[in-house]
Amino acid sequence: MFKPEAIYYEKDIENYVLGKSLLQKYKDTPKILIDNHNNIEQMRKKDNSEFLNMKRNLIIGTRKTHKFVPNHKTSDFLVPYTSSGCTAACMYCYLVCNYNKCAYLRLFVNREEMLDKIIKIANKSEKDLTFEIGSNSDLILENTITENLSWTIENFNESQKGHLTFPTKFEMVDDILKLNHKGKVTIRMSVNPEIIINQFEYGTSRLQGRIKAINKIKDAGYNVGIIIAPVIMIDGWKDLYLELIKVLADKLSLKVKKEVFFEVIFMTYSFVHTKINESVFPNADILYNKDMMTGRGKGKYMYKNFYRQDGELFFRENLAKYFPNNEIMYIV
Repeated sequence: MFKPEAIYYEKDIENYVLGKSLLQKYKDTPKILIDNHNNIEQMRKKDNSEFLNMKRNLIIGTRKTHKFVPNHKTSDFLVPYTSSGCTAACMYCYLVCNYNKCAYLRLFVNREEMLDKIIKIANKSEKDLTFEIGSNSDLILENTITENLSWTIENFNESQKGHLTFPTKFEMVDDILKLNHKGKVTIRMSVNPEIIINQFEYGTSRLQGRIKAINKIKDAGYNVGIIIAPVIMIDGWKDLYLELIKVLADKLSLKVKKEVFFEVIFMTYSFVHTKINESVFPNADILYNKDMMTGRGKGKYMYKNFYRQDGELFFRENLAKYFPNNEIMYIV
């Protein structure tokens, strides 16, 4: 259970049920009043070496922007929802790339407003829309603090149409197993070889815990997907990912293997990651590989086409071998 060292909060959260609840929950935790969760000057000025210490704080405010971004992978829209950032510290996290040192966990208490917009758009649409509500945070992790995910699943039942989906790297799914989700929720578990989780995904659940969680949520009737991501091409990566696929084939339940789908995402990296990781994880393996990577916009890097094409062929061949009846939604 995450126990913040300090709470940074906007005054306005006192006007919301969840805001009052969180202030009471952390009544004994030191609190700092802020004007805007997007611009906490005393946090932005901290050195890169303070990155992990900053993640020990909790920021609470209201989400002001509610722009739905069209998406054509496993959802129709990416939806800004009840949290942003995370307490974990994955060394490649795209939120670090976007927010720099400010990739700490931010909670937004105006959940009624956000869910109401989703339901209204879902009900007005001619087709059954899917909303990705976890692109900026990990809602399984957040749920251990706010119970927002449980609240969302229960209250989304009010919609006549629509579907929710989100990814996670965490195994703490017990609180949502008995909810009446009506089959309208898809949970996608992100996995990686154990050695990569141990070396680069600090503060997340271990592989076996994630696999057990997948089996649990499928038993509870949720739709399930598996995201193999990010694929990191360290030495011997093909052996590691082949073993991962074999472990999944062995440990996933028959219920899961009957319907699960896959997404495969190759790692992207950035100059921001490099500077923070050098300060915070000076003894860790370096993720940037100048021989295998090329530029992708300002300060960002991706694997060169040759390696990505080779990787795509590898995953298509091996997923087809061990999961012949399951769809690969995309490989990017």
